Amino acid sequence: MSRWCAVLLFGGVLVAAETTRVTFDGDAPGRPPAGFVFTVSANDPPGVWVVRDDDAPGRGRVLVQTSADGRGSRFPMAVVEGMVAADVDVSVKIKPMAGREDQAGGLVWRYQDPGHYYVVRVNALEGNVVLYKVDAGRRVDLPLKGEGRTYGKKATVSTGQWGELRVVAVGPRFEVFWNGARLFEAEDATFSQSGRVGLWTKADSVTAFDDLTVVTR
Repeated sequence: MSRWCAVLLFGGVLVAAETTRVTFDGDAPGRPPAGFVFTVSANDPPGVWVVRDDDAPGRGRVLVQTSADGRGSRFPMAVVEGMVAADVDVSVKIKPMAGREDQAGGLVWRYQDPGHYYVVRVNALEGNVVLYKVDAGRRVDLPLKGEGRTYGKKATVSTGQWGELRVVAVGPRFEVFWNGARLFEAEDATFSQSGRVGLWTKADSVTAFDDLTVVTR
């Protein structure tokens, strides 16, 4: 995990920001990485998060959620320790690998506990990107600004292929990007307080993650 400070354009304003980048090249393969807390939705079996050597040239080691329990209410998460913020610019590389029920992976921010947080996720089986709030354990997709409740946006999300998911959260406004393209914007004020950031999967999704980058004000 590396950190550095710079003056950046954040939410349209120049601010002093700290950037934290997490890779898994220094973690032992076959074991969970350091610096994370692993959680799951209430009453569901936990995920199994391990570091693996990726098969892509130059990728090095990556983090994979390997449990294939297919319960649709099950959301395994890997939450970064020692980092709490409200306004964040978060990105991660994601590779859906397997899953009959789901092939999903996402980013969590303003995480309070396993029943209260925001999440944006991609799904290779559905071919879309959707942003939700999870409040008291209930997951609800947010309407898109200017478009209404469309259940996110269609996008090309391919099994076995890396893509980059990014969210910029400033106050109640959230901008979502997939592979560098801005997909949509949503607004919600349910969770305005600071919280943790992390990685998210669903049901039997076997999903790889790498290069988690978090910019905080």
